[in-house]
Amino acid sequence: MPNLKDLKNRIGSVKSTRKITKAMQMVAAAKLRRAQDAAEAARPYAEKLADVVNGLAASVADSPTAPKMLAGTGSDQTHLLIVMTAERGLCGGFNSSIVKVARYRAGKLLKEGKTVKILTVGKKGREQLRRDLGAHLVAHVDLSDVKRVSYENAADISKQVFAMYDAGEFDVATIFYNRFESVISQIPTPKQIIPAEVPQEAETSLLYEYEPSEEAILEDLLPRAVTTQIFTALLENGASEQGARMSAMDNATRNAGDMIDRLTIQYNRSRQAAITKELIEIISGAEAL
Repeated sequence: MPNLKDLKNRIGSVKSTRKITKAMQMVAAAKLRRAQDAAEAARPYAEKLADVVNGLAASVADSPTAPKMLAGTGSDQTHLLIVMTAERGLCGGFNSSIVKVARYRAGKLLKEGKTVKILTVGKKGREQLRRDLGAHLVAHVDLSDVKRVSYENAADISKQVFAMYDAGEFDVATIFYNRFESVISQIPTPKQIIPAEVPQEAETSLLYEYEPSEEAILEDLLPRAVTTQIFTALLENGASEQGARMSAMDNATRNAGDMIDRLTIQYNRSRQAAITKELIEIISGAEAL
């Protein structure tokens, strides 16, 4: 059984830890509001742009002059997995949930005989994937110095992806991120961005006449749509990270409080036992005289 000094030191240590987790919870709560507002503000534009692209793509999908980013390379042998995680930890299962989905997809593709390449955005995802998929890591984007994600950050990532696609380094690109639902709910989401997926229920653009041609518009619009999807994923990830960190730090603060209560009870019992032992020794010594 630990002595009184050890128990007192441990109680002090847990109290210090509780102060830290409480402070991190409050910081995450403040950042969450901004991140959530940014993610929600980007959704209408991204959804409307996707509707326009899908409408145009539905009418030219079978055309021999369809843009390469829509028609694809004619193969699906090489897959690029863009795994977006956080630069920091202490956010519960936020990072591991994304990595788990990406790792499952990579394993499935490898079993099918496909070639897998992984581009990581965020240090934590790279650290986890390096353990068993290190040979498939081809690029990394470091956002540790970025205080607030902007469209330029997404544009830099998309330029790197487009350069790899134009060089024939992959056939299919899929991003993995957490879609923000609430503070306690973030949904790991894979989304194919190259070639563009056209939903079967997408409305064709037969009611509209485009100038220039639909193919020419898509040639310019598809890269912008991919960049927007990457930007939206970064914003969703940012809100999800702060929500997960706020929830994790709240749980840690509660657990620290419970531990302090248990240690305090143990300390009081040990102190009472020590006092009782000393009294018994004093009484026994007096009786011996």
